[in-house]
Amino acid sequence: MSKPVSALMGAAYDGIVRVEECGLQGMITLRGDLASKPVMAAATGATGQDMPGQRRAKVAGQSGLCWMSPDELLVLVPHGEVGDKLAAMTKALGEAHSLAVDVSDARAMFRVSGAHSREVMAKLAPVDFAPGAFGPGDFRRSRLAQVAGAFWMEEDGSFCIICFRSVADYVFKLLKVAAQPGSAVGAF
Repeated sequence: MSKPVSALMGAAYDGIVRVEECGLQGMITLRGDLASKPVMAAATGATGQDMPGQRRAKVAGQSGLCWMSPDELLVLVPHGEVGDKLAAMTKALGEAHSLAVDVSDARAMFRVSGAHSREVMAKLAPVDFAPGAFGPGDFRRSRLAQVAGAFWMEEDGSFCIICFRSVADYVFKLLKVAAQPGSAVGAF
């Protein structure tokens, strides 16, 4: 049996911010009526987090819930627990019209941290990253230059970014270019 590896094997870069691949992260896509009791029970039971509001993320460590759309959550769990969490979620969902799928191996996750994190993100995504417009727990699905991505801000001002594994190298290189020494523009 092969050993799972992350898309970029923990690649990291230090510039005006630190850019790092986060390694293996368990991810489950959950589709259904987010207001239904079975869907809420499955999501919150798997993570221990409360349901997030629209465009919000509730994440602590490797466990959390990210609002993806009116009928979709991204459920984050430790990578080694995905199978057990997915089985428990399927049981909790019962007969509810829903879908829960392990997407861990199809995604990559990055962290951008440091004083210029907002600037680096603003160079790549068409989102208002001003302090009054985007804060801790805020979540967006958007694009990063030419590819799809999703991201949220953590309490310490860093950003977590999720993209398709197939474009992980491209996203890492985008982040590196946006974080080059001397590239701070002082926008925030």
